[in-house]
Amino acid sequence: MKNTTYYLDEKLLASSGTRFMNYILDLVFYIIVIVFIAFIGAIVAALLGLSNLLLWMQNISDLQSNLIAIVVMIIYYTLTEGFLGRSFAKFITGTIVVDENGEKPSFGILFQRTLCRLIPFEAFSFLGSSGRGWHDSISDTYVVDKKGLEESLRLFHEVDQIGELS
Repeated sequence: MKNTTYYLDEKLLASSGTRFMNYILDLVFYIIVIVFIAFIGAIVAALLGLSNLLLWMQNISDLQSNLIAIVVMIIYYTLTEGFLGRSFAKFITGTIVVDENGEKPSFGILFQRTLCRLIPFEAFSFLGSSGRGWHDSISDTYVVDKKGLEESLRLFHEVDQIGELS
């Protein structure tokens, strides 16, 4: 009887230092996206003569800016992790988001993961011994070293093939 289901080895989990670096880098990319959107919005409003939009952008309320920030954050994480398997920061640190079988989670799971980032004090959930935040544990996802995962999957499938030969 062969084992055809791969289960993630906890040794592959990204370190807390790497996770913190992901947080800081994603924050930088997120701010860049916000500035870019504001810049493009201002250019479009100026070109189209939308003085009301320019006035609104200059006098935006705290509630409106917070709602825009939340929407941009949801779009940033859901789209980058959904299409690429990782955010821009995870490209830099060589990590990737996967499920317990080492596979890319669905858009629905990644959306849930992103929404969990909005839980108050979620950032403090990394202080536990597991090194996984609530957005990881609630969505049942893992951030792992990409090269380590690829090697582990390769070895798993080689052993599986050896089992088929006997």
